[in-house]
Amino acid sequence: MPERLLITGITGMVGSHLADYVLANTSVEIVGMCRWRSHLENVEHLLERANKSDRISFETGDLNDAFSLEKIFKKYKFDYVSHLAAQSFPKTSFDSPVDTYNTNIIGTTNLLEVIKNSSSSPKIHVCSSSEIFGRVSKEMVPINERCRFHPASPYAISKVGTDLVGKLYGEAYGQKTFITRMFTHTGPRRGDIFAESSFAKQIAMIEAGLCEPKVMVGNLDSMRTFADVRDAVEAYWLLLINSNIEPGEAFNIGGSHSCKIGEMLNYLISISTMKDEIQIVEDPDRIRPIDADLQIPDISKFLSIIDWQPKFNFERTMSDLLDYWRSRIAQGRRFLVR
Repeated sequence: MPERLLITGITGMVGSHLADYVLANTSVEIVGMCRWRSHLENVEHLLERANKSDRISFETGDLNDAFSLEKIFKKYKFDYVSHLAAQSFPKTSFDSPVDTYNTNIIGTTNLLEVIKNSSSSPKIHVCSSSEIFGRVSKEMVPINERCRFHPASPYAISKVGTDLVGKLYGEAYGQKTFITRMFTHTGPRRGDIFAESSFAKQIAMIEAGLCEPKVMVGNLDSMRTFADVRDAVEAYWLLLINSNIEPGEAFNIGGSHSCKIGEMLNYLISISTMKDEIQIVEDPDRIRPIDADLQIPDISKFLSIIDWQPKFNFERTMSDLLDYWRSRIAQGRRFLVR
């Protein structure tokens, strides 16, 4: 009997790449959970396999509707769950804080309650975020798992809740949960509401003559450590199959290239065909009320149990991200400048 993995949020950047990784590197079957209104662009390449019942299927579910989750767990028995579904946009969370809290905290609780009362006893990956650490003093950098939480957005607060819920269900109920606090990870399929993807999209639109040669930006001074999403999902999978993790344990994970947002933007512009014409323009609407400005991880705990090395360097990640947007625009797609 093949092992089975549930991916919540499979239509997102991370969920779709995790599905790609598992299909390519294992014999595990995948059930992808998505809301009825979810866009399927990121998993379009998997739909033919799903139509043929070739190791992947899709089920409708919503974290805020426990009944829909119960239906999935009555239909399937899972060996693994990777809980990636979330309201995942920090900037959006300032406009929709209650929805963010409901989806990320109550939704995670709904999922773990349903699993607790089901016939499955899976290994459960609860996806938190490095945003929980928020504003960190220089003496706490690089950030390890013992760093205090100082969330700088409603999204980050919601991920503190997600993190603690995952820990509670591991320690109180013996569920095989573990929590990941992944630092900035990006690449193809990254939502355009995130800085590096917004920049890449704007540059691709400029190259196509769809907007003026101006890249609109927010705070360029925040420090980030970048990883590729394709490396991130490998890290997630290696943790899922590792048997030496205590229930409720948390791991910081991240890449090895640290730079300011402005330096990342300068690199994207440098590989553009319009690099000599592009101007950088600050947009006050893109400035967060408070920012997490020193996001540099200490991943030694993770590396102490997992043999993992990034395969995609910063330059490859950024080049692939820009090419992703170029490809979408070449297909005739149209986008807001945001």
